[in-house]
Amino acid sequence: MAGVIVFDGVCALCSRWVRFLLRFDRQQRYRFAAMQGTHGRSLLQAHGLDPDDPLSFLLLEDGRAWTDTDAIVRVLVGLGGPWRLAAVLRAVPRRLRDPAYRVLARNRYRWFGRHDRCHLPDAGQVGRFLD
Repeated sequence: MAGVIVFDGVCALCSRWVRFLLRFDRQQRYRFAAMQGTHGRSLLQAHGLDPDDPLSFLLLEDGRAWTDTDAIVRVLVGLGGPWRLAAVLRAVPRRLRDPAYRVLARNRYRWFGRHDRCHLPDAGQVGRFLD
């Protein structure tokens, strides 16, 4: 069963992250739900995250939920190949990793920009998006 990544569909950095994953996730291990959509919003709420003020990255996989840097590292390792080296990031304590991630999340629009609408997948990728 594919994991589900909930992402900010209007965030330029987040959209680049999704495009990166679409390119390197050759086994199609992940599906995507924009937090602005019905599925993404309900998944955030179901896991105690505010869909109107999301500062968290959410990965749902194998019946569990991961957030922030734990989710990012898990996704990268899940890509396989050289991306598995991202596992070394687990050596950095979460109490250091997650605050750095939150600074990035709070400033993502200012630093990387914002789109007027969510990323639209091409015809070959549409099945990987929940909304």
